[in-house]
Amino acid sequence: MTAARSHDGPGPLRRAGRATGHALRAPFTGTARSIRKATHAHGAGESGLGKLIELHAVNGAGDVMITVALASTVFFSVPTDEARGRVALYLAITMAPFTLLAPVIGPLLDRLPHGRRAAMAGAMLARALLAITMSGAVATGGLELYPAALGVLVSSKAYGVVRSAVVPRLLPPNFSLVKANSRVTLAGLLATGIAAPIGAGLQMIGSAWPLYGACAIFVAGTFLAFTLPHKVDSAKGERRARLIVPHEDGIPSRPAPAEARRTGSTRAGLRRGGRKAGSGEKPAKERPPGLRSVGGSVLHGLQANAAHRALSGFLIFFLAFLLREHPLAGQSAAVSLGIVGVAAGVGNACGTAVGSWLRARGPEVIIATVLGLALSVAILAAVFFSTLLVAVLGAVAGFTQALSKLSLDAMIQRDVPEEVRTSAFARSETLLQMAWVVGGGIGIALPLNAVLGMSVAAGILALGAAASVRGLLGAARRGTPHPRVA
Repeated sequence: MTAARSHDGPGPLRRAGRATGHALRAPFTGTARSIRKATHAHGAGESGLGKLIELHAVNGAGDVMITVALASTVFFSVPTDEARGRVALYLAITMAPFTLLAPVIGPLLDRLPHGRRAAMAGAMLARALLAITMSGAVATGGLELYPAALGVLVSSKAYGVVRSAVVPRLLPPNFSLVKANSRVTLAGLLATGIAAPIGAGLQMIGSAWPLYGACAIFVAGTFLAFTLPHKVDSAKGERRARLIVPHEDGIPSRPAPAEARRTGSTRAGLRRGGRKAGSGEKPAKERPPGLRSVGGSVLHGLQANAAHRALSGFLIFFLAFLLREHPLAGQSAAVSLGIVGVAAGVGNACGTAVGSWLRARGPEVIIATVLGLALSVAILAAVFFSTLLVAVLGAVAGFTQALSKLSLDAMIQRDVPEEVRTSAFARSETLLQMAWVVGGGIGIALPLNAVLGMSVAAGILALGAAASVRGLLGAARRGTPHPRVA
């Protein structure tokens, strides 16, 4: 009898339970397998880039959860005048100290090349703890919310700097840096788009719930950071990069060689307490030569990207208040902000996709072209301000910023030696984050006049064009002695 039962297999209830469990798990496991297949395609899984893509998606999801919680507390929950004061206070307490800290972030992390995984994990864990700290103050909007928000901002930017430095270490064979960054950026955008409505839903349950969700996401990111390959922490052959202003002819200025700076003869060396080589003492250990310059193309590309990043910060803050006070025709303030936000997100995704498709062909020309495109649309928005042009400007700003940044990445890969490339990424990212802070400060301080705001936006881009376009086009005409990256 027992043997007969064993051949019968599990009962109908057990079989039904297993079938139901499989049906419930299938959408999630199938989605997870599809995501893993996409992120690990074309050698990204073997090189470790796939895990970085997933980590950046986690980072984007956690950041947008915190953004939803802060926006609801600082911006949406109070009248416009009070919200303006709260956001100004937010800028004063968070952005002003960050402006002072930002120049330190890149060089500090550049001195810790052996701890990049730990640095990214630390940035995740810090935001998890700060999210819990903010959950108690988010309902009341107390002052203790702002130091925690500053910590979140610094941790987020520190992660971004380290991530930029890590990407070159994880490139699969025959994989360009611009394509790798395109995948990483797209993953972050998709995760942000998925997490934003989830955060809004959690906000309906309670003001602290998006922060609980952010905490859980960042804890997962903390563990995920340590799954990156060990070569992420390798610093073999690396040196720090310095940005040097080029001369008018486009040739970068170079500091005098180390030998030329050693003034005087051996006699002068003896006066400084040195000894002749061969006198029984070992010669002083020579310091390896640092990077003389990142080149005029990279510097002008940074200037153009700084204009795009400043425009992004300006539009975020200025349009947030402008559309709340003067919504788009026939729409509420929330819907108006949503339309512009979605337009900017779609433009950013399209710019990332186009950048991957172009594969870094003619990056100088691309940067100059998209800067001119953004400037033209900003001028049109200032002269013929309308609902449509506001949405178009948001989309174009997202598109041009993404494409310009990817082209800058391609120039850094092409022109900066490998041993100092990670340092160049860290420092350039810090400069761009500072530009965003400056643009945001202008946006919050400006009166809510639509034409004036669009004129200021055009002025920001015009300054960037005046500083960079001539140098970029000149560099494109001269060509580069460095091989193009496929």
